[in-house]
Amino acid sequence: MRLWVLLSVLLLQEALPHGNWASVLSLGVIGQPTKSKRPKEPGENKIRPVNKKVKPKAPKTKERESVDSSLKSQSILTQVMDKGHFQKLAATLSLAAGQSIELRCKGSNVTWNYPSYLDTFKDSRLSIKQLDRYSQLILANSTAADTGEYSCWLQLCTGNKCRKDETKTGSTYIFFTDKEELFVPTPSYFEIVYLNPDKPAVIPCRVTTPSAKVTLHREFPAEEIEIDGTDIIYDAKKGIVFQHPTSDHKGIVYCKAESQGAPQISIKYHLLYVEVPKGPPSASIAVLSSRAGVSDRVHVVCTVLGEPDVDVSFRWQYPGQESERPVSIQNFWRLINRGIGHTTRISKSVLLVEDFEDIDVGNYVCIAQNLQGETAVATKVELK
Repeated sequence: MRLWVLLSVLLLQEALPHGNWASVLSLGVIGQPTKSKRPKEPGENKIRPVNKKVKPKAPKTKERESVDSSLKSQSILTQVMDKGHFQKLAATLSLAAGQSIELRCKGSNVTWNYPSYLDTFKDSRLSIKQLDRYSQLILANSTAADTGEYSCWLQLCTGNKCRKDETKTGSTYIFFTDKEELFVPTPSYFEIVYLNPDKPAVIPCRVTTPSAKVTLHREFPAEEIEIDGTDIIYDAKKGIVFQHPTSDHKGIVYCKAESQGAPQISIKYHLLYVEVPKGPPSASIAVLSSRAGVSDRVHVVCTVLGEPDVDVSFRWQYPGQESERPVSIQNFWRLINRGIGHTTRISKSVLLVEDFEDIDVGNYVCIAQNLQGETAVATKVELK
């Protein structure tokens, strides 16, 4: 190292015969002259605008945005575990029947949804409390019948009007497994299922064990109906779904389930095919005679043909109504089979005038209404 320095000095002496060592000493590193400094002009350190075009960068998509929206909604719903631990709930949960469960939903104004029969029978095993920061649902001593969807959501209220906050919801479907009850128990032993050609039909033979194998069977002629996964599918949360019902599907059927033991059979379901198109009621009105004498009894009948599962309500307008003329009105309905596997609901309203008088002369108007709209029909009754 010393030899290299000595050689460098000798070379410099030859290159600098006049002994200009000041310039040599100004070298910070041999061969690398230091930059000379000069006074800076005012404002020289300011950042000057640059005309260079910068390609805008696309914002990075958060991984969370790709997560299914249904999973996002579960962020406010949790299950209380042992020792005060909490667990976010997945789309489904399996618990052994007999266990108790506590769910919590974040928010100061929370609404819950759960299997409706718990309300129908005012079950004391269910407890719901709204606290300051969350709502608490406790179900004690669970049974197979408690299997179903449990969901909650935050209510946004302005005055007396409230609406559901779609961004703050949570939902899970809980299977309360019971090897003695593979099918979710129902209060009846027989149910009617309407087959409508323009919407799917569901046979609600739900199971308590999601892994159970379920098949569908016709009572007469005795045969198994294939669940092909296309036209007929099985959903453990709903039951067996007919995607495109036809009159060929009508009849009495039942489901069979197997899961590590003897097979079990569900209740029976009567499948009735419906052909009546949707829309306002198709109503007609009739009276035995359009002319009545004083003191006669007058019957005015309003009739509606419609879908078996669509309710129809009636209201009347009649001549003596403003004078509070006494009349009696009776409403009833029944199902009729048209002989080709098609079922229709016939709804009737009968208005009766006991003692016909002059005040009863005029138009009798029947207004029939369902969810799709209303229809008004009228007839006139005169005095003989």
